[in-house]
Amino acid sequence: MRLFRVGLAQINPTVGDFEANVRMIVDGIARARALGCALVAFPELAVTGYPPEDLLFRPAFIEANLRALDEVTRASRGLSVVVGFVDKRDDIFNAAAILHDGARVGVYHKQYLPNYGVFDENRYFQAGTEAPVFVRGDTTFAVNVCEDMWYPAGPTTVQALAGAELVVNINGSPYHAGKARFREQMLATRAVDDLVCVAYVNTVGGQDELVFDGASLIVNEHGECVARGRMFEEDLVVADVDLEAVFRARLHDSRRRKEKLRAAEAAPRITLPVLRSPEPLPPLPPRDVASPGPVEEVFGALVLGTRDYVRKNGFKRVVVGLSGGIDSSLVAAIAVEALGKENVAGVTMPSAYSSAGTRRDSQRLAKNLGIEFLSIPITPVLRAYLRSLAKAFKGMKEDVTEENLQARIRGNLLMALSNKFGWLVLTTGNKSEYSVGYTTLYGDMAGGFAVIKDVPKMLVYDVARHVNARAGRAVIPETVFTRAPSAELRPNQTDQDTLPPYADLDRILAGYVEEDRSVSDLIARGFPPETVRRVVSMVNANEYKRRQAPPGVKITPRAFGRDWRPPIVNRFREP
Repeated sequence: MRLFRVGLAQINPTVGDFEANVRMIVDGIARARALGCALVAFPELAVTGYPPEDLLFRPAFIEANLRALDEVTRASRGLSVVVGFVDKRDDIFNAAAILHDGARVGVYHKQYLPNYGVFDENRYFQAGTEAPVFVRGDTTFAVNVCEDMWYPAGPTTVQALAGAELVVNINGSPYHAGKARFREQMLATRAVDDLVCVAYVNTVGGQDELVFDGASLIVNEHGECVARGRMFEEDLVVADVDLEAVFRARLHDSRRRKEKLRAAEAAPRITLPVLRSPEPLPPLPPRDVASPGPVEEVFGALVLGTRDYVRKNGFKRVVVGLSGGIDSSLVAAIAVEALGKENVAGVTMPSAYSSAGTRRDSQRLAKNLGIEFLSIPITPVLRAYLRSLAKAFKGMKEDVTEENLQARIRGNLLMALSNKFGWLVLTTGNKSEYSVGYTTLYGDMAGGFAVIKDVPKMLVYDVARHVNARAGRAVIPETVFTRAPSAELRPNQTDQDTLPPYADLDRILAGYVEEDRSVSDLIARGFPPETVRRVVSMVNANEYKRRQAPPGVKITPRAFGRDWRPPIVNRFREP
């Protein structure tokens, strides 16, 4: 066997915090060195944090990134290090630095710049053209960046044909539900097709709406997982890869011999000084990383996204308006998991339309979670509003205007608490509501972070059930699950007075928003024509509201904001 010890450091950098990011990387190098790693890799743009977006237009930001890389380079003595940074030539590049024993020995420039969904890399970077391989003693390895791995016959294929037995792929791959499993399948396919070991390192943490899930992988030439990183946690994944097995597998593949010369021309070879490995290598700690189930995975993403948004923006405490409903109950539970109960306050703001059941459940939830609980009735404020508007509204019947006044009073009260105490307001609307505009501008949409903004209503119930299951008790009271959802802004109101049943609504929204299905296609799938047309009309009419919503954790493949970007002024309507 010819073993090569690889470390993958999935770290949680912060965009622009060069001092902390460097400290994190240097610490990871030291840990990898202590475990006898020959090579340790860090994520895409680990030096700057990912994605830096329009900070890349600032020359001072680029120069600070280069100075930070110099610090990392000096810390790389005794092993090889791969780390993401912004390279500056005649343009800037999304790049991987290959460091070896205290020197920078090579740079790889990302070739495939994604420009879809949440990605906008053509706005910032020049694409690379070369795919070098690095020879270290009897080991040949290569490096590429994120999207480069997704293309069959892309840089990975060229580098493998040019002799690379191990390809290190550094990533800032954002999470959405189910992506980790699909990603693992892709990596296994690439490893088998190119007869190469793949070491895939992903960043972890929250950055604005995005969550990076980690889940780094080392895959052998048979597509088998050798080691797996934890999801939603920082981790150092270390494994010994058998490169002699790669050589043996390639002896049986005659296809490679026809392509090797062409590949060698496109992949310059860089020889590194040989370093003496410690003998014997220290034993590796055992790893037992289980993949979470689908609902547990979503919960983990929501917790991490909330924790990092709050902490990285300098807040310590958050406040949640508690209505006694499923959405606010789940947001409060997520906040407690992310930040600790001592850093969460819940506020009930009852009106004349608030039922005894919802008031009681708000209080029970706060007690179960152990959070501070405030009660601020809105009826006196509402009366004052109505008196002020009485002359202007004279002769007109009450309608949704008076309902929205209540929501806006609650929004004002939450923002007053935020201003007075420095608490960040977590809003509680879900994706189903945001989709069809069942929200109030400057009311329940008022706040700093929309935790479940991208979570459809039926999934809200599933994640809330998971909260109780993992706690082994009814943290969220059972009556919250069984009571009909209601905004409680008029007598005997339920959501289904205005909306189709949520189970049907979510399926229509998934087809229209996630899958780009047409009205006729949705009707052909069995949904009532009048319901489909009404839902699609509501989605189209409420883009102006969604543009004014706070950011929130991306959970689905197409989240409002970064992924979904129709014009507000838009007269196109499907027949």
